[in-house]
Amino acid sequence: MSNSAQDPQTPKAHHFSARIATILVFSRPLLVFGGMLCAIAVMWKLNPVIYTIGVCLLLLSMTFDLVDGWFAARFVPNAPLAPLADRLMDKLVYSIIFPVIAVGMMWRLIVITPDPTRGELLHAVFVLLLCVTVLIRDNFAAFMRGFAIRQGVEPEMSEYNRMRTIVAAPVSALLYAYAFHVPEGPPSWVYFKISWLANFPLRGLFFIEILFLVINFGSIAGYCRKYGRACLDELCMGNEALRRRILAFFPNALTVMNAMMGLMAVFFAYQGRVRESYLMLIGAATFDKLDGMVARRLGLTEPLPQDVGKRKINLGNLMDDFADAVSFCIVPGWIFYIAMSDYGTAGTARLPIGLMALGYGVMGIARLVYFTIDKTPIPGFFKGLPTPAAALLVVTPLIMLAQVQPQGSPWTAFWGYFAFGLMLFTALLMNCYFIRYLHMGRYMSRNPWITRLALAVLLSVVTPYFGVICLVFMTLYVLSPLVTWRIDPEEAAREGRAETIQSG
Repeated sequence: MSNSAQDPQTPKAHHFSARIATILVFSRPLLVFGGMLCAIAVMWKLNPVIYTIGVCLLLLSMTFDLVDGWFAARFVPNAPLAPLADRLMDKLVYSIIFPVIAVGMMWRLIVITPDPTRGELLHAVFVLLLCVTVLIRDNFAAFMRGFAIRQGVEPEMSEYNRMRTIVAAPVSALLYAYAFHVPEGPPSWVYFKISWLANFPLRGLFFIEILFLVINFGSIAGYCRKYGRACLDELCMGNEALRRRILAFFPNALTVMNAMMGLMAVFFAYQGRVRESYLMLIGAATFDKLDGMVARRLGLTEPLPQDVGKRKINLGNLMDDFADAVSFCIVPGWIFYIAMSDYGTAGTARLPIGLMALGYGVMGIARLVYFTIDKTPIPGFFKGLPTPAAALLVVTPLIMLAQVQPQGSPWTAFWGYFAFGLMLFTALLMNCYFIRYLHMGRYMSRNPWITRLALAVLLSVVTPYFGVICLVFMTLYVLSPLVTWRIDPEEAAREGRAETIQSG
């Protein structure tokens, strides 16, 4: 047998493989452009056949996007133009498809669903924000890559960027199929399968889109972490005050997201979705943890040398206090009032639920005021139950109340009275300043098994016992001072596990 027959990479085979790789990479914009033309035709004529063709083009482009990198690396290794061509094709594809999806969502809202619900309206607006975020991320990534090359640094693809590339194509195909769906199409198995995508549950779409949004923000954060210091050194030219004002944008943006998640929790509560409201409060607590951690990591909590001893109003602290007051003081009381009004029994209706909701908000704000003016804080600990933990605690029985009341369960009265009593108990516990509670966010950073346990609790959202599991988890935190009071404050104040190892 000849050597050429044994070697799969003969010149002819190599030439053929290179041609296939070129087709996979450079045909994607053409496929997506065809999908855009099909979308325009669907909006003009409401033709389900054209809709089916457009979705098939998007699915084919998605397949090419998932396999082109592997194919090129396997059959055309060390191609100098491949990474640049792949990024350029990604940029062209996303610049076409995501604006088309944003328009399609609005078209579906007006034409296909002339009487949309608030959830569908919120979803259309959220998809618009998602599409804008994707385009901003791509332009920001291109700028940071160009700056890295200018500094003589070879840019590398991080894990967040790989994940974003893998997720972006399926998400765009799913949203395209949902946005431009034309009901009552031809009786073919292709249209039947595509219609399943078009009728994807709204709750599932929100989950996928929020995950994709988090991945995009993670990608932006990855670029900032890798190239941000050098970029700021050149931009600020030694002006430390300007540098701090630029860096303050990141924790302040996380603080705004904290407040926005709290307001979204109220929106879901008005829709009768207390479980989703609780998830929004978890998101608010997560952003509350991240904004402080990012501020400390960026060195924004320490004053400049020339400002030592001077009294200055810190805008970041004011924004953080305002966001905490909204998300963890006002919003839980608001959700309590909505849930008790909608799902309470005749007995619980006689309770002063409005007064209790107002009292909880006032007690929570009093807790925040004390935390701000406290002159003798304990590093790594809170005096009294922290407001994020209190918010996550008091909403848990409301999840069970909203779950059992439509079923006519005899447990309805129990969960109503229990929720009222827990609101009163938690409002008082927040202001028991002699009790020390461990900073849970920092403790989770130092102990990954606690983070895994919290994720396991979060995954129970798909079960009917989500409210009870969260109640047990938060009750353990309420009782934690019985154990954590022995922890040294210096150890409790550490941010991560690496610091603990180094100090030992």
